[in-house]
Amino acid sequence: MTMATHDEDSKDGKDTMRALQGLEDDSSSVRLRAALAVGTAPDPRCVDKLVERCAVEPDFSVREMLTWALTRHAPSHTLPGLLGEVRSERAQARSQALHTLSKIGDRRAWPAITRELLTDADDEVARSAWRAAVVLAPEEERAGLAEALATQLGRGGRETQLSLSRALIALGEVILPTLGAATAQGAPAVRRHALATERLLHDPDAGFEFSIEEAKRVAVLGTTGQDGR
Repeated sequence: MTMATHDEDSKDGKDTMRALQGLEDDSSSVRLRAALAVGTAPDPRCVDKLVERCAVEPDFSVREMLTWALTRHAPSHTLPGLLGEVRSERAQARSQALHTLSKIGDRRAWPAITRELLTDADDEVARSAWRAAVVLAPEEERAGLAEALATQLGRGGRETQLSLSRALIALGEVILPTLGAATAQGAPAVRRHALATERLLHDPDAGFEFSIEEAKRVAVLGTTGQDGR
């Protein structure tokens, strides 16, 4: 090793240590710059700290930068830690790991998207699981995924329901039999959500609120046409 190479390695090591320390700074702006630095110059030695920080980082913008930094590293380095985090007892760890897996898009992570995660009691975890699932699911698994997601129809408030509708719509027309079953047999809230989702599938320009109101009308009148037929 030449002296120049040794000096460069030493400098890189110091930069890495500085960035890792910055990820724990009290200032969110410092943490943001540290995550940016790590992503700009990917270093496998930083992956564990990035994953660890995702579980506890309170600032949304910093969490997004942490995710971006992880996507800049090879999946072979990031997947093991992230797959471990989806089983964490900490909801934020599960949610952020799932979010990051959806951004990485490596389908080797698909087996980790369990029904338990898709039905997680924490809405943020469940929403992250839905988004990850539709990105990672192999073609032959999409019908089964649609059935699993449909068990969550009617869940939560507007944002949660909209997230589920978007996830189902991303699967395409494979969801139609499942939505049909939910419309025919589900509780009122489930039927409304299923009808609104089907409307959005066929008319993406229709707003979610309008689709929900239309679904309520259909549920009461039993009609879908403007003339009542």
